[in-house]
Amino acid sequence: MGRLEGKVAFITGAARGQGRSHAVRLAQEGADIIGIDLCRDLETAAYSGPDEADLAETVRQVEALDRRMVARVADVRDLSALEAVVDEGLSQLGHIDIVLANAGISTLVPGHLMSEEVWDETIGINLTGVWKTMRATIPGMLERGQGGSIVLTSSTAGISGIGNTAHYSAAKAGLVGLMEAFAIELAPHMIRVNTVHPSTTDTLMMRNQATFDLFAGHAGATEEEVLPTVRAMNALPIAYLDPIDISNAVLFLASDEARYITGTKLKVDAGGTLVYKMAHPPQA
Repeated sequence: MGRLEGKVAFITGAARGQGRSHAVRLAQEGADIIGIDLCRDLETAAYSGPDEADLAETVRQVEALDRRMVARVADVRDLSALEAVVDEGLSQLGHIDIVLANAGISTLVPGHLMSEEVWDETIGINLTGVWKTMRATIPGMLERGQGGSIVLTSSTAGISGIGNTAHYSAAKAGLVGLMEAFAIELAPHMIRVNTVHPSTTDTLMMRNQATFDLFAGHAGATEEEVLPTVRAMNALPIAYLDPIDISNAVLFLASDEARYITGTKLKVDAGGTLVYKMAHPPQA
């Protein structure tokens, strides 16, 4: 306990799923939290978005650990809104040491059938929104001059593209380039930048009817029907990782235990990228 004592973390997508898990896990280790989420449904997403009650529940869980949390509704595509939340968070908590760019959405559709709206919204949130999150938070970190840690939530799709997710795979692969460029730029300031690459994680992004139907090849599929397919995506004999598994990796990268780790792609994938390599061996 106390690995992040005195630290403040800025987290996007904090209302539920991995974002809430990250907020609570970091709070357990002493961090105060600034958290944002969109808190509404998106037309291009195949599952419902969180609401303000979800964000309030994250606050409740953080405060139950005797930590503080500034939580606001904001869109990662809106730089001015992000900057306003950063300013408010700084006024209340004093500084930002850790940035977790976690917000993201996913839909499953063949690339050649994808609408412009689906492409634009996914790229806007999953890639441009991450850059805007960094654009809003880094100046204050540089001004403070105490270093810090930035963790971008990519995916196994950011290492090996996945069918029916051209937009998602492109965005998550783009985060690797974004991470590496910023890792170089910020290294002289002792600000570390890394990506984390989860596999099939137990959130609504993975566990929704549209996903079940695509995996099963017909409408009205049950989760039990597709579990063998989900398990086959991982080398370890599991279907879903728990969000806490990702949070523990994020905690490590955010802590001083990783003080010299930057520019790294940390896979938390139950061996999923190895499965992809086995299914797609190099050609002679």
